[in-house]
Amino acid sequence: MVSGNMTKPVSGRLSFRGGIRQDYPDVLTPAALDALETLAGFNLKRREIMHARIERRNKRFKEGLRIGFLDPAAHIPGVGITVQQARDGGFDGSDIPHDLQRQWIQGTGPATRPRATVEAGIRNVAYALLSGADGWMFDGEDALGQVDTMSLDNQRNLAIAFALKEPFLRIAEKVAAEMNAWAEGFFGRKIINDWKKQLDFTTRIYRPRGLHLDDRHICETNGAGFSASIVDTALYVVNNHRTLRSQGRSIVLYLPKIQTAEEAAFWNEILSSLEQHIGLPIGTVKVYVLVEQLEASYQLMEIRAALACRFIGFNTGRWDYINSVADALAWDKTFQNPNIDAITMTYGYMRIYEDRVRRAVNTPDRNGRFALWQGGMEPNIPMGSEKGVAEAMKRAVAGGQREQQAGASGKWVAHWKMVHIVRPVWEKSGSVNQLGRSFPPLTYTQKDATDLILLESAPRTVRGARDLLSVALQYGNAFGRGFQAAALKAADFFGNDDVLYLMEDMATGEIRLSILWEWLHKQACFTENDAASGIKAGDPMPPGFFDRLMGEEYEKLRLAKNRDVHDDSKETTLPIAREIVDRYVKNPFKTPWYVDLLNLNLNNHDLERARRHIEEYLAAFGRDGTRLTANPDFKQPNIEH
Repeated sequence: MVSGNMTKPVSGRLSFRGGIRQDYPDVLTPAALDALETLAGFNLKRREIMHARIERRNKRFKEGLRIGFLDPAAHIPGVGITVQQARDGGFDGSDIPHDLQRQWIQGTGPATRPRATVEAGIRNVAYALLSGADGWMFDGEDALGQVDTMSLDNQRNLAIAFALKEPFLRIAEKVAAEMNAWAEGFFGRKIINDWKKQLDFTTRIYRPRGLHLDDRHICETNGAGFSASIVDTALYVVNNHRTLRSQGRSIVLYLPKIQTAEEAAFWNEILSSLEQHIGLPIGTVKVYVLVEQLEASYQLMEIRAALACRFIGFNTGRWDYINSVADALAWDKTFQNPNIDAITMTYGYMRIYEDRVRRAVNTPDRNGRFALWQGGMEPNIPMGSEKGVAEAMKRAVAGGQREQQAGASGKWVAHWKMVHIVRPVWEKSGSVNQLGRSFPPLTYTQKDATDLILLESAPRTVRGARDLLSVALQYGNAFGRGFQAAALKAADFFGNDDVLYLMEDMATGEIRLSILWEWLHKQACFTENDAASGIKAGDPMPPGFFDRLMGEEYEKLRLAKNRDVHDDSKETTLPIAREIVDRYVKNPFKTPWYVDLLNLNLNNHDLERARRHIEEYLAAFGRDGTRLTANPDFKQPNIEH
């Protein structure tokens, strides 16, 4: 574990955890440190924007307000045009670079593994770049564990792999043989003919952490938290821009968790300042925006305008977005989600959100440019019984076909094995992308606003509650062990190979706890009888029923085999995961981020210490909306107001 001692750079604006600069001189290079110092001034504005987020949330809760469209006559902060001008396409967008024109399948995942050496962790990059995916989003956010120095290991491995330095090439040759061995068994053929040539195929993309997160290794000299977004972006761009440009590649980011056009404009400021600092033309860094927040769906064209010269497209994720809807309406007793597996991309508010995204990207800017729509995540992994795999792959292909027909230029997969299963959907279509397909123009009526929170009839069952709770517990446990992306399924299906594991990341934990909180505190009624539990259709969750479910589902995890719940976690991180889930769900007011409570307990196996962290967080947020975002290993406390 890295020491909590702090050392200061010469300039004195930032402080670093002890040993970090000495252990990662290839990541925290003089050029990277210089860029961080240059961007450090943005941290204050970042805190102000995050404060505004919480204030809007608090106001909605206190006054029972729903999110709505912006005033057409209002000026977008930091953009210089009105909302109406943005909606009309009155801005200069971006051409789509050559290596982003075709993005049929993008894979996602981090470039390292928990507590891994370079040789072990960089295998992740080899799998990604040999997968046959058109693009790979190397994750610094939801799928990247944060124990110890994983964020820095991630950056190190990317720089080594992109520059084709050893040990990457040696590892890639071995990984290619392993991938072909699997493919010959699954497809009856190899998927990699020339491994060196294959390494050139995939577009490199990176996702920094969101604006709401503080870095775990760098803070301001006064102890205030420093933006993880700035750290991730500066290290990635500074350490890789020369390599990428010398290879004829674009510098591409996926920007997560943006809620407003003002936040998008702030990202544009950061990126423009970084480009200017390192001598790149403004607009060199291209960005996709993940539409993960309900509020963003009310400002899609405004967000495009705010990032105009660098904006490539939107991505329609599922888990984060569902969570944002639940969170935005936590005050509304009548808004009650059904079982999580019922909230597909064709369900109610999800269908409306997807439709608005495809209409937004197909609205031209004033030069006639359109943007891309990248479809959502396919979380299946083709590992299980022959029957289970066949059924799951059929569903995966059908999901891809639906998105392709709806107008998406591609989609995501969570595992490299899925690339060659889903990619043929777009290969058969014959279109490089679907830029500029004709859809009805966006409208901004009261019905449009209301439809973005449209509920439809769907099951709400005890089985659904068990699944929510089981996976949420498992995810918290995996997070504590450094596996921020993990293959999971509900405990009742352990040992049943007909039910496949799904690749889950932070978003899956967020939404499961949000729905459980919703069902408990809004007294949502079950829609089906459950004889074993004594629940009848029409019953709300009885007093003490959540505690009963918690005890039963937790015990299943304690008794599970090591394959499903690692034995060495059952007395360390699993009890802490239970405590976090229990306090989050039963707390009378809804906290904004599950990840906050998980981050406060990274590298911690002491349950009593975890309880103190949880109570401190809930007390601070309940008092005035303060999120405690400190890395507790820092000597000085760090809070976001």
